[in-house]
Amino acid sequence: MKNSLVKKLLVSTSLVSAVSAMAITPMANAAVAPFNATYNFNIEGKYNGTASRVLTQTGNQYFYNVNASVGKLASAKQTANFVNSNGAILPVSALTQYKILGTGRTTTLNFNNAKKQLVTNYKGQNKVIALPQPAYDDLSLEIQIREDLKAGKFRGNYYMADRNTVEAVPFKKSAMTRITVPAGTFDVVRIDRVHDDKDRQTSFWLAPKLDYLPVKVVQNNDGRKMEMNLARVN
Repeated sequence: MKNSLVKKLLVSTSLVSAVSAMAITPMANAAVAPFNATYNFNIEGKYNGTASRVLTQTGNQYFYNVNASVGKLASAKQTANFVNSNGAILPVSALTQYKILGTGRTTTLNFNNAKKQLVTNYKGQNKVIALPQPAYDDLSLEIQIREDLKAGKFRGNYYMADRNTVEAVPFKKSAMTRITVPAGTFDVVRIDRVHDDKDRQTSFWLAPKLDYLPVKVVQNNDGRKMEMNLARVN
């Protein structure tokens, strides 16, 4: 049970990664800038770890890497490669990998936007999924939402892909507030992912000053809590 919980929370930490919020004044046509951020996070008030989120850019190609670990107990990694075409994010590939006590799993996603197909691989098995509408992995979705918000076009519902399905995921935005994390005090907007299960909660606090970088994330899965706070931006 403990290992299953740690795995879910480590992978969901990157989701993070999957939301942004509306600025007071949208910065139209300004592409999301590369960044390097470090976080502290805690699971159930017992397990302490660190996470890093790094976005790099070469032309209109972006590479996003998220790494998290809880000591020697567990680790998680997510990567994404996507193209930014005038604010339209086109995912190319993504990888999610986790290890618990040395044993783990890897899932890859390969997007063929021309054929409107997604090819997933998990445990060595490929699966082809139709993409009748644009869909995103966790990390490319985060960037798409940032781009939409800055253009004043936040949709609230976005299609997310995993190894088995593509589904619409709704988000709810709350009013501006101010919070303090190890990296400092920031004006933020809270975004909540709307779950069908009322016992689940996923909430993000995003700072317009930092180009909507998440500065705090709180998740509750059946009463088990994970909290992540921004430690510094390099």
